[in-house]
Amino acid sequence: MNIILVSNRFAKARSITLTGTHLAVLTVLAAALFVAAVLAAQYAIVRFQPNLMGNELRNWLASAQEDELQKQEAFMHKSLDTLAMRLGQMQAQVMRLNGLGARLAKLTGMKPEEFSFDKSPAQGGPYLPAALQQQVSLSSMDQQLVELNALLSDRSDKLVALETLLMQDKLSKKLLPSVAPINEAWYSSNFGWRIDPFTGKNAMHEGVDYMVPEGTVIHASAGGVVVYADTHPQYGNMVEIDHGNDVVTRYAHASRLLVKVGQMVRRGQEIALSGSTGRSTGPHLHFEVRYKGIAQNPVRFLEKARS
Repeated sequence: MNIILVSNRFAKARSITLTGTHLAVLTVLAAALFVAAVLAAQYAIVRFQPNLMGNELRNWLASAQEDELQKQEAFMHKSLDTLAMRLGQMQAQVMRLNGLGARLAKLTGMKPEEFSFDKSPAQGGPYLPAALQQQVSLSSMDQQLVELNALLSDRSDKLVALETLLMQDKLSKKLLPSVAPINEAWYSSNFGWRIDPFTGKNAMHEGVDYMVPEGTVIHASAGGVVVYADTHPQYGNMVEIDHGNDVVTRYAHASRLLVKVGQMVRRGQEIALSGSTGRSTGPHLHFEVRYKGIAQNPVRFLEKARS
């Protein structure tokens, strides 16, 4: 192979002849340079690759941590919303229990200062810290709120049942003869055996007589339904009230009736005016209490209601 060299320094062109040996040497030299370049590139890769991988790893870890923090924050918000909802439900139940407790206290006759529902209960005592401070987890707090909510619901149901029983008892008392049918009067004849004023013989008196002027207002001793309001041969103008549970009251010798059969009356309501109709020696009220048709002493009912 001939190589021609042309230069301004030379007066004429020169040529170089390359033999096969020269070409072999040049080939080996080129291969050696190529190998050196590859080795240099690999060295650079090995030398600088850890830094590149470290940066990528740090970036990936930072992104993963940010995603985890976002997930935890979202979970916390959701958990707090759930706790807030349950707390609101419990507050509503506590308010309901406060109102129910106030009604029960009123039904039982407790004084307001003895059992106040509008104030927090007083607490106190020495401070005795625990040896180990236990960390309360969100899940355990949630579980405690669930149990407390169920406990409040159970107590509420039981107090409602107790209120129902107390109301029934109070209504039952209102349906029993508990107030005197005449205000400020005295007995002219008590319940029991006595000398009959017409025959002079010993006879049973099945009620009590109130000595009052004619026209005195007569009140229902308890609430009930009027089952008789008419003239009777012996009782005269009479009102009979059925109070339920086989209890009946009679109001006899009235001058005027103020109620009709089938009428609902409440305790203390005006039902008649006193007089001297029927088998009577003068103006008065004959008052009877009967249980299952049998005459009872009205005084015992009135005294029991006052006690």
